[in-house]
Amino acid sequence: MVLLENDSFLSELTKLFQKARQSGAVTMIFKRYDGRDRPIPRDGKTPLPNPQEHMCLVRAKSRTKKISTVIHQKDINKFQVAYSSLLKGNLDGLKKLKKSKTKTKAE
Repeated sequence: MVLLENDSFLSELTKLFQKARQSGAVTMIFKRYDGRDRPIPRDGKTPLPNPQEHMCLVRAKSRTKKISTVIHQKDINKFQVAYSSLLKGNLDGLKKLKKSKTKTKAE
């Protein structure tokens, strides 16, 4: 998994969407991230300090490539605007679902 800066993550995500357009899918995961990179210690050991701020961990995965980024609280609005415009530009090839007609019961 490659940890990227926010701007480079968005550019790589655009490339993933372009590759997945022909065949494939892109899976996105958003998680709350507190900055810990090691497990919580067992009872009796010194505890890890509480985080100053919570962040958001974003992962994108296609068939062969995985990328990720960490977004700080102060950058979340800027990232959200850029991410939404990226989605609007790249999600135009979705297939329309056919709605099945529900049969009414004759009494």
